[in-house]
Amino acid sequence: MFSKVKSCAVHGVDGRMIDVEADVNDGLPVFTMVGYLSSSVRESSERVRTALKNSGFHLPPKRITINLSPADMRKDGSGYDLAIATAVLLSLGVTAELPMEQTLVLGELSLDGSIKAIPGVLPMVICAREEGMTSCIVPKENVQEAALVQGISVIGVSSLKETMEYIQGIKEYENTNVEQPAVDTSEYLYDIDFSDVVGQESIKRGMEIAAAGFHNVLLTGAAGAGKSMLAKRLPTILPQMSFEESLEVTKIYSVGGMLPPEGGLIHRRPFRAPHHTISEYALIGGGRVPTPGEVSFAHYGVLFLDELPEFSKPVLEVLRQPLEDRRIRISRVQASYEFPADFMFVAAMNPCPCGNYPDYRRCSCTEQQIRRYQSKVSGPLLDRIDIRMEVKGVKQEVLFSKQKTESSKTIRARVEQARQMQKERFAGTGLLFNSQLDGKNLEEYITLSEEGKRLVLQLFEEQELSVRGVHRVLKLARTIADLAGSEEIEHAHLQEAAFYRNQDVFAKEVLYGN
Repeated sequence: MFSKVKSCAVHGVDGRMIDVEADVNDGLPVFTMVGYLSSSVRESSERVRTALKNSGFHLPPKRITINLSPADMRKDGSGYDLAIATAVLLSLGVTAELPMEQTLVLGELSLDGSIKAIPGVLPMVICAREEGMTSCIVPKENVQEAALVQGISVIGVSSLKETMEYIQGIKEYENTNVEQPAVDTSEYLYDIDFSDVVGQESIKRGMEIAAAGFHNVLLTGAAGAGKSMLAKRLPTILPQMSFEESLEVTKIYSVGGMLPPEGGLIHRRPFRAPHHTISEYALIGGGRVPTPGEVSFAHYGVLFLDELPEFSKPVLEVLRQPLEDRRIRISRVQASYEFPADFMFVAAMNPCPCGNYPDYRRCSCTEQQIRRYQSKVSGPLLDRIDIRMEVKGVKQEVLFSKQKTESSKTIRARVEQARQMQKERFAGTGLLFNSQLDGKNLEEYITLSEEGKRLVLQLFEEQELSVRGVHRVLKLARTIADLAGSEEIEHAHLQEAAFYRNQDVFAKEVLYGN
């Protein structure tokens, strides 16, 4: 007898429907599985056979053939176990009261018949809903994750026996509430705040601009000046994620198996700070069947690389493509995979190996050592960083002053107002932030006066900026104008953008005429 059960695979961060077909016929007792399977899927035959026996189901000595279709797509993981066992039982004559062509079945089987949680449930259930399916059977531990998807019934089961009782209509199980979860604002609160930072007003202004337009930032300065402290507080001034953004981030963490045990939607923007010993594959993603890397886990959040020159050259260079395209594309012989990587890149570095330059009383580095250290960060990578700021140490009288500084809540209010202007400006275009503007739509959203054009031309010639560098100055100016509540980009906005884009002697001369 032939039967078919619907399951799903994860390809990148999206689901792909899989037909699990079973056929039981007379012949030598053998359990054959086909369909371009990895070793973990082939091992499913032994898990399913033993789980059926220990769950009280008799498996007759017949020839059992399992096919996972489409056959040209590689299958990996243990999430097909429950679908395979269900298909076998249906082929053996178990009656299904449930319309199996409209039901997704997911789960890994233990040898005793219990069902274990699997990664990637959220994108698979989303795929099932898009395919018009009405219900899904998932491990009980994955229920809260699957319930985030509206418009499809979610049934959580803990054993193979429970699954078959539900399919046969012997026992009813409660459908998990799939209403859109309310945003937990208490989760948005942080233990750290920008009010902890004393002084550094120009740096905090630069971080505010970066948060408003989702611009990349490089912080340079002597050791102990507060670079890491400032970077770690950047998420506290970022606007709260929308439901769509939260769902996309949760999908990535689901595929990576990094959702908390209680599941649920991720509301807080990611902040990822990998150690400098990370490999390029761990940073951008990879593996035989590629999985997300740190750049994808930082999607719609912050990727912070502390001590930037300490990262290996190959690791830093692989960042160039995702910083430009905001996506990662990984090609394998059998398929190509795509992962989202729209993150805010924040880096911190010392000016020299000892970290004390330009304090010649404390710095013992030679000019050659300093040049070699700074050259570890390539020019093309630096060109993709919008804001570059030098963080200087705070003076003693400022450090011990009782002057109150702005809180993250106050700064975030201005950032959210600027983001609202961008949301209205880019409505229906697919763009979210000013930093996403490129050459083809830059002229549409950024118009300059004749005086502004002359200043940009001066920057282009005197600072020897690349075309990409000029575009980034314009995008910064657009964000600064949004923070000021202005639709027009004024001369002062361009000056401030030039200052934060390139904090060197010339930029200060342009600003102050020195």
